[in-house]
Amino acid sequence: NAVDTIFYGRIDIKKASAFLFYSDQGIVKNLIHFLKYKNQPQIGQFLGDWYGQVLRESNALDHIDIVIPVPLHKKKLNKRGYNQVSGFAKRIANHLNASYLDHILVKTANTRTQTKKNRFYRWRGMPDLYRVNNPDFLCNKNVLLIDDVITTGATIEACTRAIKKAKDVTVSVAAMAVVP
Repeated sequence: NAVDTIFYGRIDIKKASAFLFYSDQGIVKNLIHFLKYKNQPQIGQFLGDWYGQVLRESNALDHIDIVIPVPLHKKKLNKRGYNQVSGFAKRIANHLNASYLDHILVKTANTRTQTKKNRFYRWRGMPDLYRVNNPDFLCNKNVLLIDDVITTGATIEACTRAIKKAKDVTVSVAAMAVVP
């Protein structure tokens, strides 16, 4: 699995997967661009239904209790009007019969886009960028963390570190796409 290998030796993730491969040219780039910047949240919902069905039928993610989207900072959320990952995550939660929680993981600072940064600069800017409200709520739970595109894995790593502050929580990851 191309996504599992990104995190190997970096952070304790039970399972990691992505639905599509992202490249500089192609339909996946266009889909994500329209989802994020052209006010097309239905793209995320469509992909979430499709991938959610694939995950359910394959039993790839056994017993997920809570699905959490990677959060946007409140300023970016207000500017965009929606979190591009939310519709995708909600539909996956529905297919996995899991709870969807978008308020428990919070982004603490408004950062610039990371699309042009390399792994070192992404990782360096990540410490304590995310925090969990009420970590006790996640104790003994299986969490599925959802993102749009995984490139270096720095965002997922930072979110997972915040989630792992809860006792006996396991984290799996799913994304719309991964950069191979």
